[in-house]
Amino acid sequence: MVLEEEGKYNIKAVSKMLGIQAGTLRAWERRYQMVAPKRNESGHRLYTEEHVRILRWLQDKVSKGFTISQAVTLLENNEVEEKEGLLQMQSGGDQSSLMADKLLESLLAFDEKSAHDIINQAFSLFTIDKVLVDILGTLLVKIGDLWEESKITTAHEHFASSILRSRIGIILHSFPHNPMMPKAIAVCGPGEWHELGLLIFTLFLRRKGFEVIYLGASIAEKDIDEVIKIVKPKFIFFSCTMKENVSGTLKLTEKLVKTYEGIHIGLGGFAFDAISVKEKDKYQEHIIGASRTDWETWLKTRL
Repeated sequence: MVLEEEGKYNIKAVSKMLGIQAGTLRAWERRYQMVAPKRNESGHRLYTEEHVRILRWLQDKVSKGFTISQAVTLLENNEVEEKEGLLQMQSGGDQSSLMADKLLESLLAFDEKSAHDIINQAFSLFTIDKVLVDILGTLLVKIGDLWEESKITTAHEHFASSILRSRIGIILHSFPHNPMMPKAIAVCGPGEWHELGLLIFTLFLRRKGFEVIYLGASIAEKDIDEVIKIVKPKFIFFSCTMKENVSGTLKLTEKLVKTYEGIHIGLGGFAFDAISVKEKDKYQEHIIGASRTDWETWLKTRL
């Protein structure tokens, strides 16, 4: 079990310790989410020793000539991975899995405050990508399975979706796109309304600099054609969670492949895990996989 560290420094104290303006600290947190200060009863930020350590590390890299975005990338790729490894050695287990379990318990108990606290803690301990894929992504699969198996109610599924969507949505709009990267459209397959998995994948693309036109839940085929004509994307990504929507998504994929030359179509969502071996072979070039590594590999051969 990871003991939650108490926040003890307000933003004024941290600003004095590090020589960083309070406004700069707020801007860094809002844009990069590298730390998630706790809040006291009055709503004021309270930083932990670990938060101060991370901010001091970033400040050191900036003083050596790195931009803050470069420093954050270094932190995520190196420093935070070391910290995650230390946490796992101390606990003897996978902390991201434990946090996903704790978050699921809070969501199923309709405990909104506890759910937000756990998500905040996750963002303070792990990289954004790890939280999104290994915690929230894993949780989405569990919630979808529980709902499909009638082990939780529609109310549970809606409540959990609302909480997760709000947190993911905040992050989604904080990443600027790289004008040199190709455009992509992200939309649920025909008849599909469960969009949280698609949101997480869209965040993955945004983190890589893609300009993503996020359409969310299923839209009419004629509307997809209209968006394609206007946006002229290089990629279209369909998400499918419910097994009964797989057939329609595959048919639409075939139609778009024949209609639009040069567009790569990717299919994601755990409903594709249930398709037959024959179908997997047939649509292999479109199935992007379920992990960040799978996504990276799929994209690498098409950029």
